[in-house]
Amino acid sequence: MTALIALIRKDLIRYLRDKRALMLHLLMPVVLAAFFGSLFGGSPDSSTSKIDVGLVLLDQSAVGQKIAAGLRQDATLRIIELGAGEAQARVRAGKLPVAVVIPDGFGQKASDALFGGRNKPELPVYYDPSQSTVLAMVKGLLTQHVMQQTSAAVMGSDGAATTERHLAELPPAAQRTPAQAQLGEFLGSLQKFQQQRAVSASEPPPATGAATAAAEPDAAAGGMSMPFSTSDQALSSGPKYNGYAHSFAGMGVQFILFMGIDMGIGVLLARQLGIWNRLLAAPVSLTTVLMARAISGAIIATALMCAMFACAMLIFKVQIASIGGFVGLVVCFGLMTAAFGLFIAAFGKTPEAARGIAVFATLILVMLGGAWVPSFVFPAWMQTLTLVVPTRWAIDGLDAVTWRGLGVEAALLPMLVQLGFALVFGGLAVARFLRDQRS
Repeated sequence: MTALIALIRKDLIRYLRDKRALMLHLLMPVVLAAFFGSLFGGSPDSSTSKIDVGLVLLDQSAVGQKIAAGLRQDATLRIIELGAGEAQARVRAGKLPVAVVIPDGFGQKASDALFGGRNKPELPVYYDPSQSTVLAMVKGLLTQHVMQQTSAAVMGSDGAATTERHLAELPPAAQRTPAQAQLGEFLGSLQKFQQQRAVSASEPPPATGAATAAAEPDAAAGGMSMPFSTSDQALSSGPKYNGYAHSFAGMGVQFILFMGIDMGIGVLLARQLGIWNRLLAAPVSLTTVLMARAISGAIIATALMCAMFACAMLIFKVQIASIGGFVGLVVCFGLMTAAFGLFIAAFGKTPEAARGIAVFATLILVMLGGAWVPSFVFPAWMQTLTLVVPTRWAIDGLDAVTWRGLGVEAALLPMLVQLGFALVFGGLAVARFLRDQRS
């Protein structure tokens, strides 16, 4: 037992003296986690960023001006008014995701096409090909504002001329199809409504209730709007969603696995330089040496992950809902990392070749585990495939006990999976070391 403790102490002291390793395994994941966390939504207190949209307003009609005003007031958009050439240049250069052009005469043409459906005016939209998701969002908001303002223009008293023109374009009543007859009835009713509004607008409001009477025409002329509104509620069992929680889990898993690679390469270097043989020549068994390496590696991995999440809690307001679940996951992942390092040392032929293969395998594990991009955005078949990857369970487990607010029970299965992989990696490594010693 004294030899085991001495070997563990020796490994820990050597690691703490390596400032480069400390910077790589602790500072770098914190920096990258901060970057990715800001991309994933940041802290719960951060405001949602607006979408930059270029606006080229060529239509000076009342409808065109109201459409532009509605876009400017939209809480999700940041409108940048530009000329047509400048808007195209910015989108082409990738400095603007979307630009909308409201061409001259668009308001009148859109009002004319509202009922007839013919000669629909085109609304040019320039977009960056890499921003197709933003394009869909902007087109939806644009549809809402255009529909509301054009319908308001047609249904208000100012749209009487448009209604008369639509009625004049219909054939005589006896020659109309059923659809045309229904459209004629609707337009006739709309014409009566517009005439009544024109008469009401010319009469002075009564002395009492003047504010109410003045507000009614605006309400009636408000045009078609979305017939519903959403009540958005973010649901989780614990604290509010914090994008930094997931990014710290992903970057922590990645760089701690890199630490496991360094541990395995260190064993290969020791074997190459003859240090390993001299160590085994002492009154210390191979099992004791391997256990010391595994325990010291697990301690370092656990301490690194705890230090990273301490930074996440202090700087980025990440909350840990289940301390017991978090500690259990971190310890089990640390054991898996240590066993992974021994596996590399056991089957690696040279430090150079082993490092290249191990780094490639680690990057694949990290990518499939959802460290860079959350696994829920993967295709369904890939989500199923990644269930055999230990990093997927580690990251999902850390998500569960942090921002999802779940208890220890949500961490039990990920902990068992980590321990299972630790036994597989460790068992294969020990078997290979014993075989090499006998030969």
